[in-house]
Amino acid sequence: MSSVTLSGRGTLGDRQVYRLGYGAMQLAGPGVFGPPKDPEEAVRVLQAAVEAGVNHIDTSDFYGPHVTNQLIRKALHPYPDDLCIVTKVSARRDEKGNWLPAMSPAELTQAVEDNLRNLGLDVLEVVNLRSMLSPHGPVEGSLEAPLTTLLELKARGLIRHIGLSNVTAKQVADAQKMTPIVCVQNLYNIAHRADDALVDALAAQHIAWVPFFPLGGFTPLQAQELNEVAASLEATPMQVALAWLLQRSPNILLIPGTSSRTHLAENIAAAQLALPGDALRILDNIATRARP
Repeated sequence: MSSVTLSGRGTLGDRQVYRLGYGAMQLAGPGVFGPPKDPEEAVRVLQAAVEAGVNHIDTSDFYGPHVTNQLIRKALHPYPDDLCIVTKVSARRDEKGNWLPAMSPAELTQAVEDNLRNLGLDVLEVVNLRSMLSPHGPVEGSLEAPLTTLLELKARGLIRHIGLSNVTAKQVADAQKMTPIVCVQNLYNIAHRADDALVDALAAQHIAWVPFFPLGGFTPLQAQELNEVAASLEATPMQVALAWLLQRSPNILLIPGTSSRTHLAENIAAAQLALPGDALRILDNIATRARP
C-alpha cells in the first residue's frame, strides 16, 4: 500500500480521491510566472505524483499563465480514468506577472476555454471561482454575477462541478442558494485557523475543504515550535503540518506543491505520520499564539 492511499479518501463532487493530492502552482517559473528552469523535471514530478497514487491535481491556467496546464497535459495526457483535475478562474496576469481580477463574463468564459484547451479536456471536473474582491484575503461582497456565468458554462457542458476559493462563510452560504458547492479553498494551516468553524460546517455537509499554504505565515517562534515537534518525530516540518491537517478533519483534502521529486516523496510520506497528543497540544498552541 502506497503512502498516498494511507491518507484515506475524500469526495470531490461525485468523484472519490485520495486526501493527499498535488498542487501544480510551483511548476511554473519564479513568481508563478513564465516557464520553469527545467520543464522536463516538472514533467517527471507530475508523472511521479500519479505513479505514487495521487489522483487529485490542483491547477489553474493563470499559473504561468498557461504553463502549468500545458505541463500537465504533456506529462499525463491521456489522463488516467481516476485522475481528478481541479482548476480555478477569475484572475489574469499582466506582462509583468501581476495578478489582476478577471471576473467579467467574457474573462471567465475565456478562462474556462483556456483551461480546456491547455489541459486537453472536453469538460472540467471542478472549477473553483476565486474571489478577487480583495488581494489580501476573503472579504464580503456578492459573487452572484461570476457564479451566474459559471452556471451558464456548466449548462453548456463545459463544467461538471463548482467550488469556491478565498471566500467567507456568508459567500459560501449565498453560493449554495444558487448551486451545489463541492469544495472550498482558503488559506488555512496550523497558525491560521480563522476558518475553523467553516471547516467544521462544511464537514457536516460532506463538502471538501482544500487548504492552501499549509506552512504559510509562520513567525520564527512558531516555526521553532513546529521544528521541535518535527525533530521529536523524526519528520520534516512540512510533514508535520500536512499530518496535522489530515488529522484536523476528514473533509480536508491536501494539495501540497513542489517542483522537486525529493520533496514530493517527503510530502507523500506525511500520510504515514500519526501525531501523538502532546504534539497536537503544542501545534494547537501555535494557533493560540497567532490570534490577535
